[in-house]
Amino acid sequence: MRAAVLRALLVAGWLLVAAAPSRGDDAPRVTERSVKAAFLYKFAGYVEWPDGAPSDGLPLTIGVLGSADMADELARITSGRTVNNRPVRIRQLAVGEPLAGLHVLFVGTGAGERLDASLSPARGLPILVVTDAPGALANGSIINFTFERDRVRFEVSLPAAERSRLKLSSRLLAVAQRVQRAPET
Repeated sequence: MRAAVLRALLVAGWLLVAAAPSRGDDAPRVTERSVKAAFLYKFAGYVEWPDGAPSDGLPLTIGVLGSADMADELARITSGRTVNNRPVRIRQLAVGEPLAGLHVLFVGTGAGERLDASLSPARGLPILVVTDAPGALANGSIINFTFERDRVRFEVSLPAAERSRLKLSSRLLAVAQRVQRAPET
């Protein structure tokens, strides 16, 4: 079951990247960045926000901090697409910029040396925080990309999701490389 769901996510991600408008190239290029962008877009469909957020009729907003290339790739693959019948909007952020209106925040490696400082403004807010740095779950990330055996994978922190009042689908958790759970008492 887990392998089937992971295959479905990867195929859907590849198809999403391949079907996105190209920049004039004859064949779409599937890069690590494009796979991560497709995952970021797909993650939003597996999250339940508190109190119905994002609000009906408003776009689902994905903020990108520290990676202009990722913001561009996300904008390319989400053009004209929706998540749960909401249009998707991509917003490139600078360090220290307010997070108001965000539903998903991607913090790239270009966000600065101190990942903790980049993540702290999002702690406790109903924002799905996704990172791309070793050990980022310990700094408050909810989903962190990893790269293993030439494949993009991801790990999940349930305690961080709970602090942000987000519920993650069991289907998403089933395909995670690792799920960090709350310590048993």
